[in-house]
Amino acid sequence: MIVPPSVFGHELAGVVSEIAPLAPSFSPPGRGEGGQPPGRGNLDWKIGDRVVAANSAPCGECFYCRNHQENLCEDLLFLNGAYAESIVIPARLVQKNLLPLKPETGFPDAALTEPLACVVQGVEDTKLHAGQNVLVIGTGPIGLMFVALARKLGCRVAAAGRGEKRQLAARRLGAEEIFTIGEDRNVVKTIEKSATGNRQSAISFDVVIEAVGRPETWEAAVQLVRKGGTVNFFGGCPSGTKASFDTELLHYSNLTLLASFHHTPRAIRRALEFIEAGVIRARDFVDGECPLSQLPDLFKKMAAGHHAIKTLIRVHE
Repeated sequence: MIVPPSVFGHELAGVVSEIAPLAPSFSPPGRGEGGQPPGRGNLDWKIGDRVVAANSAPCGECFYCRNHQENLCEDLLFLNGAYAESIVIPARLVQKNLLPLKPETGFPDAALTEPLACVVQGVEDTKLHAGQNVLVIGTGPIGLMFVALARKLGCRVAAAGRGEKRQLAARRLGAEEIFTIGEDRNVVKTIEKSATGNRQSAISFDVVIEAVGRPETWEAAVQLVRKGGTVNFFGGCPSGTKASFDTELLHYSNLTLLASFHHTPRAIRRALEFIEAGVIRARDFVDGECPLSQLPDLFKKMAAGHHAIKTLIRVHE
């Protein structure tokens, strides 16, 4: 999605510092789903407004947009460049996906809106509901957000991952059962060996969310869901990789397999609602901080195995 050299960074919140004149081709915002406006448009914003911006905006006119699948828009306009003291928000994105913040909403909280919106999309695609047994494979930021939202919906949640800090975060966010994945990364073996006596069988998950993005983990997810269950391959695997599945298992177990990608304007708004209601808070995810001037050093540490859950980049020192 990004070809270097390029600006990057796409989870951002901040203050409006300048407003460009309204372009002649820029039409006022219409009404969104449920009668809600998709945005406020250039004419309504003021310098000093506290806002959060998504990292993309759909065209609203293609086949997918007309069929409420804006995440698959044929002309999805992406925005990158948040690692900077300022960023220009394109007119279409202002119209579709620039949202005002409540006075009490902190910027670190609001900056989680974009990744959380992807998780909201996944939750809605999967149709999670109260009473389900849910396994989340992966305890990175996305996996932890799935844990929090599934618990909020009344699901019984288990999480499988690596790293003591992330496992503690999963427990804090509502995971009732934690599976520690070993160096062999064999998720199925780990869960089968760790299954508690409360479980009728080792494979009793109604829903499995794959939030890692590795072909072998995709394959494991299918083996860990119950008959008639649902798997969401949420984690995107590297380009060109392949996964293999037992066709007999898929067919005779009547499994539902799906994959969620990106977000819609509706998901962006729902994500901000969760944040402003306190369901998702930066303090549960952000365990590091770095000034913009030290970003290259941070990336070197990350490449060397630095395992912060999420790091806040302060662009004004």
